[in-house]
Amino acid sequence: MPSLRDMRNRIASVKNTQQITRAMKMVSAAKLRRAQEQIVNMRPYAQSILQVVADIAMTRQVENPLLREPQKTTKALLIVITSDRGLCGGFNNAVCRFTEKYIREVKTQYEKMDFIFIGKKGADYFRRRGVNPRQVILNLSRQISYKMAFDMAKTCMDEFTNSDYDEVRFIYNEFKSAISQKLVSERVLPIDLNVAVAQGRDPNLKSSYAPNMIFEPAPEKMMDQLLTQHFSIQVYRCMSESVAAEHAARMTSMENATKNAKEMISKLTLTYNKLRQASITKELIEICSGAEAVSE
Repeated sequence: MPSLRDMRNRIASVKNTQQITRAMKMVSAAKLRRAQEQIVNMRPYAQSILQVVADIAMTRQVENPLLREPQKTTKALLIVITSDRGLCGGFNNAVCRFTEKYIREVKTQYEKMDFIFIGKKGADYFRRRGVNPRQVILNLSRQISYKMAFDMAKTCMDEFTNSDYDEVRFIYNEFKSAISQKLVSERVLPIDLNVAVAQGRDPNLKSSYAPNMIFEPAPEKMMDQLLTQHFSIQVYRCMSESVAAEHAARMTSMENATKNAKEMISKLTLTYNKLRQASITKELIEICSGAEAVSE
C-alpha cells in the first residue's frame, strides 16, 4: 500500500506530464496549420503540371526516358518517409510494417532493391532487421524545402535515366485530415500519365492539343523542363504530405495523452482521498481506544 507522500508525488508527476503533453499538442497544432495550408495549396499546382505533361505527351511529338515503361522491372529504389521523433501514436509503426509487408510481397520480383530512409525511426527499424540503406536523411520536418526535394529528384532522375533503376517508389503517410492519414505506396518513376484520369482528365487520355500543333520552344525542351519541374514537385509533395501527417498524428496523440492524464489524476486523487480518510479514521480509533483505556 503506497503512503500518502507517495501518492502526492505521483499525482504531481502526472500533472507535470499533463502540462507537457498539453504544450506539445498546442505546438503540433500550430505546425499542422502551416503544413496543411502548404499541402492544400501545392496539390492543385502538382495536378496542373501533370495535366500539361499528359497533354504534350499525347500529341506523340516527343518521347522522354522518364515516361518510358521498362519491359521488365527488376531494379527498384524504395524511399520510405517516417519521422525523426516519436510521441506520434502509430504513425511510424504503420509505415514500417506496411513497407515490410510490401518487401515480402515483391522481393521475388526484383533482382535489386535499394532503400533511402527519410526519418530516423524508419532507418532504425529496418537497420535492426538487417536492411542497409543507401542513404538516410534526417530532420525533414525542420529542414524541408524545395531545394532538398529538387536535389533528391535530380539524383533519382539521373539514376533512372542511366538505367540504374527501373522504378522509383515512395512509401509515406498521406495527409487527409487532422485525425486521418492514409498509407500510400506511390510509383513516381516512370511517370504514369494514367494518374491524370484520377485527377479529372478524359478517361480516354485524349490530348487537348492538336497532334500537328507547333510548339515554341521545341516540345523536347519544353517536356524536359516540365518533367523536371513535375518530378521535383511530386517529391516535395510526398515530403510535405508526410510532415503534415506527422504533425496531425502527434497532435492527436498528445490530445489523447492529456485526456488520459486527466483521468489518471482523478483516479489517483480518489485513491489518495481514500487513503487519507482511512488514515484519519485509524488515528481517531486509536485516540478513542486510548481514551477508553485511560478512563478504565
